[in-house]
Amino acid sequence: MPRPQKCRRVCAIPRCPGFAPVGGEPCTDGGAVVLGVDEYEALRLVDLEGLTQEACAARMDIARTTVTGICASARRKVAGALVYGRPLVIEGGHFRLCEGGADCRRGGCPCRSNRKNGGKTAMKLAVTYENGMIYQHFGHTRQFKVYEVEEGQVKAASILESGEAGHGALATLLKSGGVDALICGGIGGGAQNALAQAGITLYAGVQGEADAAVQALLAGTLAYSTSANCDHHGHEEGGCHSHGGSCGHTCG
Repeated sequence: MPRPQKCRRVCAIPRCPGFAPVGGEPCTDGGAVVLGVDEYEALRLVDLEGLTQEACAARMDIARTTVTGICASARRKVAGALVYGRPLVIEGGHFRLCEGGADCRRGGCPCRSNRKNGGKTAMKLAVTYENGMIYQHFGHTRQFKVYEVEEGQVKAASILESGEAGHGALATLLKSGGVDALICGGIGGGAQNALAQAGITLYAGVQGEADAAVQALLAGTLAYSTSANCDHHGHEEGGCHSHGGSCGHTCG
């Protein structure tokens, strides 16, 4: 019986979850290249920060030989995306988010969406919200539930009213509220760009209970999409029912 795979510790979900080729003839045969979050983290630590594989292994809480395999796989994927002009999407993998321990950059998580608050790493997560559930149309949401997270745990939650704010104003509203990341259902391309410009990390295409989704994100097990576009016409009663694809409603 194979040994269970150990969760790889990562400091943060990538702020930029995907890349696409620009110019020239599109080469999309085979679809997008999917780079796991754990593969991304290994490349960041070894190739960008210059850590040894031993140091990377300690940071990710895995064996050095595992780092070797992860880096080799990640480099092949990145090279394939570059050579064949295929989009690169960063999602999935077998990982858990870092709690900001002593071996993580000398006592602090380097995630750009985290802030120092009285010596504790902290961040704010917002969820499009309606009656305890994730509201599926970003551009029409009337409420966001905002969770204050410290050291991987939810410490407080509150409701942020969006009122009659339009699609473009919602990103500004979230940014002014200090929100670092958003969980939502369907969302259009314009709203995605507005969130990116506001420096807000997006987890789209998520359904179900808001509280459960936040706990899944903190545990590194949230299933989400980097693109969950919606079109205004023809949606099913009760909301969009796609996961990471198209549905029938304009969401922003």
